Amino acid sequence: MGKTIAIANQKGGVGKTTTAINLAASLAMHKKKVLLIDADPQANATSGLGVDPKQMTSSIYECLVDDYPMRSAAVSTCVEKLDIVGSRIDLVGAELELINKQDRDNTLRNAIAGVKDDYDYILIDCSPSLGVITVNALTAADSVIIPVQAEYFALEGISKLLNTVRIIKSKLNPALSIEGFLLTMYDARLRLANQIYEELKNHFGDMVFTTVIPRNIRLSEAPSHGLPAILYDPSSRGATSHMQLAKELIAKNRKNAK
Repeated sequence: MGKTIAIANQKGGVGKTTTAINLAASLAMHKKKVLLIDADPQANATSGLGVDPKQMTSSIYECLVDDYPMRSAAVSTCVEKLDIVGSRIDLVGAELELINKQDRDNTLRNAIAGVKDDYDYILIDCSPSLGVITVNALTAADSVIIPVQAEYFALEGISKLLNTVRIIKSKLNPALSIEGFLLTMYDARLRLANQIYEELKNHFGDMVFTTVIPRNIRLSEAPSHGLPAILYDPSSRGATSHMQLAKELIAKNRKNAK
């Protein structure tokens, strides 16, 4: 049975989608069967993997609103062993359409149940707002990865998200855990970046991934070519750091399964 991991932070611009695309691709490169669910109306994870939202016959919208089977909505990507359930701008409307739906907070969890046995990992790229769909993602997830940008205001956003996780745990998903905090856009030359990493380690200890994701031009360029960094430039620091992150995640889950 696959592990479902939401990638979330209520603060925008922290590298959430970059993490989702590249971690998913890297897990697939490590021979894991992976499904990426794009739960953000901007559909950046979809286009970042070379899938044209306009060409899709179905998306996460249909899965949530029309109970369309997720297995039928999943399409293969440029990476072997990696599938995606894409998103479109109409996902914005799903927020309103789900409001009156019975058991609305469990809609995504119920949809994922049909494919849980097909994959080793199911990653959900969340939008930066705490709407109905993000609540659905956190309710469906076994754990959450929290990308944290290496800058001064980054730590402020964490407390808000941790409060959200606490609420979800108490009301909707008692099993939800924090998979880890991931430092992104890291520049080792900056004292501030190192201070933030140390502060994270002091606060959260082993919950902080050892791997950090550096600022990297190749990582920024890759989505415009519809490719993850590991295919766009396998030797780039952006690609190698995500491969290391995938390795760390796999090792951590193997250890916890014992």
